Amino acid sequence: MGKRVLVTGSGGFTGRFVCDEFTRAGWEVWGAGVQPGPNATRFVAFDLKNPATLEPIATTIKPDVVVHLAATAFVGHGDPNDFYQTNTLGTRNLLEAIDKGTYRPQCVILASSANIYGNRLAGRLDEATAPDPVNDYAVSKLAMEYLARLWMERLPIVIVRPFNYTGVGQSRDFLIPKIVAHIRAQSAVIELGNLDVSRDFSDVRDIARYYRMLAEQAPVGETINFCSGRLYTLRDVIAEASTIAGHAIEVQVNPAFVRGNEVKELCGDPQKLQRLVGNAKTIALPDTLRWMLTAP
Repeated sequence: MGKRVLVTGSGGFTGRFVCDEFTRAGWEVWGAGVQPGPNATRFVAFDLKNPATLEPIATTIKPDVVVHLAATAFVGHGDPNDFYQTNTLGTRNLLEAIDKGTYRPQCVILASSANIYGNRLAGRLDEATAPDPVNDYAVSKLAMEYLARLWMERLPIVIVRPFNYTGVGQSRDFLIPKIVAHIRAQSAVIELGNLDVSRDFSDVRDIARYYRMLAEQAPVGETINFCSGRLYTLRDVIAEASTIAGHAIEVQVNPAFVRGNEVKELCGDPQKLQRLVGNAKTIALPDTLRWMLTAP
């Protein structure tokens, strides 16, 4: 049996792919969260807001690596308090539970977010870019990063900042799955917000691979962007998806979907990531869209 990994949020969109990636690589995979995903073989239910439910981490699972994905992640989520209760205080509860154990994992990977960079328009953003969060989700993730520093002398923490990524199974609350769903349904019209926002998109399968490779290397104390370094506007995404599907769709801008604190342009510098995981070929956005448009 290989090493043991605990993936929090294993039933979520990212968690399912991360669990599959570690399983293929021969790891013993444990999932954790509110409910198991469709591929969970070993699972423990816990609530990040309830420290007592986290005790099995130290007493039963004793993972070599923890990949902490569980979070309230949708920026447009209705209750901003949930961001802080789950993303910030929940992460503190998790670190405290790990620290209480007599064992020590080799690596604890915490998923932050590129949203902490805020509205930075010039060039690629590297890990030294000063944070400038513009919404509660981003603030909660930045607060989590600062909180994690209090534990770094005791725990082998790695912080990652994923930029936007997508794939089959992502909620339609997110833009690309919404676009794909409308095009798959041959809808005549789609309502969106600002079409000129630009994003650095990756494929969730690449993101899952990055988590596994960092777990194997354990670059303790590092903060690493997960990104492609390529920008696409929503207009680009719609045009590419329409070409693949052979279906043109009319886009109507709904003012209700235009957020005043919208991050206009978000592009990451992948150099540090590439130094750690190598320059292996990544999945281009058109291939991701084709996968999403043709999936059963």
